[in-house]
Amino acid sequence: MSRAVPLVRIPVGVVVERRKAKSEWVDFVWRVVAVLPGVPEMSPWSVLEQGAEAMAIYAGAAEVALHRSDTARYHDNLASGAPSLWVVLRPTEVDPPYAIVAVTADPGEGEGYTAAGSDLVEAVMMPASVREVVAAFVAEHHVEQVSFKRVRTRADPDALARRAPDTAKDHGE
Repeated sequence: MSRAVPLVRIPVGVVVERRKAKSEWVDFVWRVVAVLPGVPEMSPWSVLEQGAEAMAIYAGAAEVALHRSDTARYHDNLASGAPSLWVVLRPTEVDPPYAIVAVTADPGEGEGYTAAGSDLVEAVMMPASVREVVAAFVAEHHVEQVSFKRVRTRADPDALARRAPDTAKDHGE
């Protein structure tokens, strides 16, 4: 099933950190540290800052796609007190070691990417300018869905009881 075309696309840049691992099985630990509003004028996988133990790297550009059907989840994200964007990176087995798969403001979509098990999924702070666009989108497109509880009719125990065979049918009458 294909998803509807998003009404708004917000360009962003993704920053990751590569840190020396304290493990004998892996050399480095990777994590997403920030999403930049807009796309900087630099090549993907450019080093932004290098220290003795860690390196900040601009991983590349992405888009936050906003869909009308997801406004309730965007609204909840904004109301959480710490609005976040979920960044999904997938291992490539080549250099660069990760590819940007998605950046989303929908917490449910972000959580859905964790099911694969091999993807690196991180929630990072939503930049103020992105938060403003998402808030305006929610204000314009969100329709509160009224939830209601169905009233169930009580079961009739006599209707559910086991019945004796109809003797008239058995005797051909």
